[in-house]
Amino acid sequence: MNIPDQTVHSAPVAHATPWLATVPVLASVYADAGKTPGAIRMDIFKADDRINSRGEKIEGNGLAAHRAIVRRGRKVLVDVHRYGNWLAGRPPVQA
Repeated sequence: MNIPDQTVHSAPVAHATPWLATVPVLASVYADAGKTPGAIRMDIFKADDRINSRGEKIEGNGLAAHRAIVRRGRKVLVDVHRYGNWLAGRPPVQA
């Protein structure tokens, strides 16, 4: 009986399907880092550059550059791996 070689060869690849989570789920994933749902919502709010009441530009926190936020209508989802990279201070992944 001939048994084929069942060695699995895997090359390192980027996550083909992103792991998207809602804010409460993301808070449970990063609970050890002290991230509450409110803190994550504030991170999302401050992700993009914005203009204050005097017309001055307020720099974003860099989360938008990581492309971790996915908005579909009212639903806001966050890519868990990209958020983790941003939280750890790693540079954005270039696709």
